This record gives sequence, C-alpha cells and structure tokens, in this order.
Amino acid sequence: MTNDILDLAARVGQALQAKGLLLATAESCTGGGISQAVTEIAGSTGWFDCGFVAYSNPSKTELLDVPAALIAQMGAVSEEVAAAMAIGALANSNAHVALSTTGIAGPTGAVPGKPVGTVCFGWARGDHTYTERLVFQGDRQAVREQTVVHALQGLLRFIE
Repeated sequence: MTNDILDLAARVGQALQAKGLLLATAESCTGGGISQAVTEIAGSTGWFDCGFVAYSNPSKTELLDVPAALIAQMGAVSEEVAAAMAIGALANSNAHVALSTTGIAGPTGAVPGKPVGTVCFGWARGDHTYTERLVFQGDRQAVREQTVVHALQGLLRFIE
C-alpha cells in the first residue's frame, strides 16, 4: 500500500465523515484493495460500512443483485455493470454512498474493444449514479493500483 493511496484514503474518510456518510465498496478487479486502503485509516468505522468482493459473474448477481442478463448482454466489464454493482452495494448495506470497480487487470482476459487495463467504475448515492470507463497502462499490479486511486479520487468528486 503506497503512501499516496493511504493519504487519499484518509482524505476520503475526512470528506465522508464531514458529510455524515457511510461508504460501501463493490470490487471485482481490485479484489478488496479499496476496502483494504480505507480500513488502514484509524477511525474508518465511522465512515466505512462494508465491502463486497464480487470477482465472479455469479457473485455479482448473488451478492449485488446485478442481473445475469445484463452481464450476458454488456459483459462484466461495462459501465452498465459497474453502475448496477454500485447500486447493489447500496441496496445490500447500510451505506449512503457506494463505489464499484470491474475490469481487466491482466495479463490475460482482453476481448475485442476491451484491452487489458480496461476498468469501469461506478459511484452511487441515492438515485444518482455516475460511471466511467478508462484504460490503464502497466502490469497487473499497476492497473490495480491505478484503479484504487481513481476510484477514491472519483468518490471525492462525486460526494462534493
């Protein structure tokens, strides 16, 4: 865990606490890395509710209520699935805001139109959901670290 990620996680915690918000995460390609980063921060129990690691497609459906038909139609790595994951994290937790990640960290898994490094993000709060799709460069670890950073930075923008 880099100091930059820990500093960012602390900033997220301060922002959430100042607004009285609880966070839930729904992670696929990051494998719990975002949850790990935020729980490294002392006092995170005041602003972090829970994290779901839904790595397989069936787990996305079972844990987060992502429709299997949506995954079949759009692919697990899609903005639509990222949105559904974030919404599902809200629905299955006590959180007020949620973020999600689903992507191809590599080195394998690329499909036409979705190269290694493709990551889709979702942020949800109430009835508002925002998604993004980015393609990161680097090896598996680099893609996952960049994903954690972007997810947390995006959360700061989303709640402000």
